[in-house]
Amino acid sequence: MTRRGRRGWMGLMVVMALVGCRKAPPSPAGPVATSPEPHERLQIAVIPKGTTHYFWLSVKAGAEKAGQEEGVEILWKGPAKETEIDKQKAIVEDFITQGVDGIVMAACDTKALVPTVQKALDSGIPVVTIDSGIDPDVSYSFIATDNVAAAREAARKLAELIGEEGEVGLIPFFPGAQTSQERERGFKEGIARYPKIRLVATLYSQSDVAKGMQVTEDMLTAHPNLKGIFAANEPGAIGAAQVIKARGLVGKVKLVAFDAAEAEVQALREGVIQALIVQNPFRMGYEGVKTVLKVIRGEKVEKRIDTGVTIVTQENLDSPEVQQLLTPPAAGA
Repeated sequence: MTRRGRRGWMGLMVVMALVGCRKAPPSPAGPVATSPEPHERLQIAVIPKGTTHYFWLSVKAGAEKAGQEEGVEILWKGPAKETEIDKQKAIVEDFITQGVDGIVMAACDTKALVPTVQKALDSGIPVVTIDSGIDPDVSYSFIATDNVAAAREAARKLAELIGEEGEVGLIPFFPGAQTSQERERGFKEGIARYPKIRLVATLYSQSDVAKGMQVTEDMLTAHPNLKGIFAANEPGAIGAAQVIKARGLVGKVKLVAFDAAEAEVQALREGVIQALIVQNPFRMGYEGVKTVLKVIRGEKVEKRIDTGVTIVTQENLDSPEVQQLLTPPAAGA
């Protein structure tokens, strides 16, 4: 081979090497390994804590809307139940092996998912957390409701409903989940501002409607003078509402709850629930995908993004602003 031929061959090999390599974004904790070969389209894995509740379906719609706008493929997969920590870890591991381009996830457990997220980062896959974060937070950005502040608002509303005196109960959902911990803390801080209100029971629903019914029954049996309950998520709220209705305590035991599933909105219309603390799960999914794509492109992102809440009552339920929040646009809209 001539010298010119050797130079041409070496030049071609350099070009092929550059085309074949994908440069991974730097990890928040330092350099990371080069990730696998790129796909035809960028693939973003979106991993919720569960897959059945309205909240997560709205997150999915937001993620798919962002994916459609950006021309990327959204891979949606999560455990069936929010308590299935090991299953969620396995799902993240599978996506790492597949070599997805980015991960958006809501962690089932604050601590348990940290090593798995770090493994993704070390593999060159940026991770953005939504709704429920991790501690320490090694992800690029955390996009969620300010749960402590929102739960304080829930306490304020419940206090208003019961005349700022009497016994109340609290139904968080899962002790190890950051979201549940923050809502429990915020409610306790908020209700402590009212000296004539006593928090007499804190029982966990385990994000299960049947369990939510059981703990509400236990709460009402042990404390027959209970004047109000705060249910910190959808399953607990639905369970509590069913028990209050079955016991003929509608309007007598005030119920304030997080989220806005169809059953919760119906209970609000019927007066079983007096107020809903409504998040914006559609925006969480949407901003999650948009943010992880910014990381992939090397753009700067905010470490914490608050998606806000709205207090929904019978009075504002049918307002255009609230209806838009309750029925977010689908991905194809």
